[in-house]
Amino acid sequence: MIRTPWRRREEPLDHAELRRLLPAPGDPELSSDRLRGLEEHLMTEIRNRTPDTAPDTAPNPLAGPPPAGAPAGDRASRPGRRSGRRPVLVGVAAALALAAAGVAALAGGPGGSGGSENPGRVAAPPAGAVPAPVVQVVRGSTAALAGAVADISGAAARAELPEPGPGQFLYIRSEVSGLVSWEGSDGKNRSYVDKIHPREVWMSPDGAKGWLLEPHGKGTGRDGITLDDPEGGERTLNSPSHAYLKTLPTDPSLLLEKIYDETRGMGNGPDQQAFGTIGDLLREQVVPPKLAAGLYRAAARIPGVVLVDDSVDAAGRHGIAIARTDESDGSRTEWIFDRETFAYLGERTVQTRDAEGIRAGTVRGHTAVTGRAVVDALKQRPAGSAPGGDRAGAPAAPSAGT
Repeated sequence: MIRTPWRRREEPLDHAELRRLLPAPGDPELSSDRLRGLEEHLMTEIRNRTPDTAPDTAPNPLAGPPPAGAPAGDRASRPGRRSGRRPVLVGVAAALALAAAGVAALAGGPGGSGGSENPGRVAAPPAGAVPAPVVQVVRGSTAALAGAVADISGAAARAELPEPGPGQFLYIRSEVSGLVSWEGSDGKNRSYVDKIHPREVWMSPDGAKGWLLEPHGKGTGRDGITLDDPEGGERTLNSPSHAYLKTLPTDPSLLLEKIYDETRGMGNGPDQQAFGTIGDLLREQVVPPKLAAGLYRAAARIPGVVLVDDSVDAAGRHGIAIARTDESDGSRTEWIFDRETFAYLGERTVQTRDAEGIRAGTVRGHTAVTGRAVVDALKQRPAGSAPGGDRAGAPAAPSAGT
């Protein structure tokens, strides 16, 4: 490679003389309306184009898909909402490129709101997205919460769950759908969700090796992506492994104390963060039975947690739900359980009030766990499981322990 040698300047540069010779710099200024429009368009482009990553976390291989209500632009390409090791950042170059795209759109370019042709036309939603369903918001109550939690935790403690041996992998299959916010060419935000699609995760007990297959998800590709962690990062509540979960206390008081301590300063307040952390642990894991029971009892002690009489998972299964509303945006996350067996079915997030352009009753997303097993190799499926890209018909109810 030919390099230009560094040369020492023989004479000092006269900056004052240089300023006198050069023309005065311009002083461009945008109107406040145009500046606001550029800022709004830039944020919309970032939400719609950035690979899925939660704003306050990096991907977590075992915490599972993002909470059902997380916008698609906030979800991680690797499982998990708050935790993990490799945050996806929007670099300066990417931000400048998006800003340029925003200027072009506002100036009347393709898809922009400034064009005179079809001024009221609504831009097409992202590929694979459908209008978000809207449901009647069922009020929650604490009246029957204690009894329901006792039944749920009791079933979890009695569950017979698969235990991985040396060289084996945990396998979790789900049906998932998440929120996609989209701004039309008329400037109005509309809520769409991904079509419900399968998601499969393989993970070694120590969390060092894994694979994610979600052909219809964003950032995973048709063949999936690796979840390997060759650096062997430290395991925490926000970056757990099956082996790590087995080291946690099962007493609800000790669990809750640990959760509040380790998540201090994260999320939208300590109570909401504690509830979300427990949900992450339960969603896409094989949780030891006694720990699962302790987590449910711990969740019931978090202020604001209620019981909802009816909720529906992504597979269409109805059940009761342990729920909590995030007061910052009005979204209520519901953990859904079978009415008879008290097995964990999945999760749903519903908007409880109009906020951030999302109307009350909008289902921001939902999941359904359709299988948990132990397999002998990465990408291997248990007997009778459907191929990765196809749905396997009516899902079997998951084990009661999770």
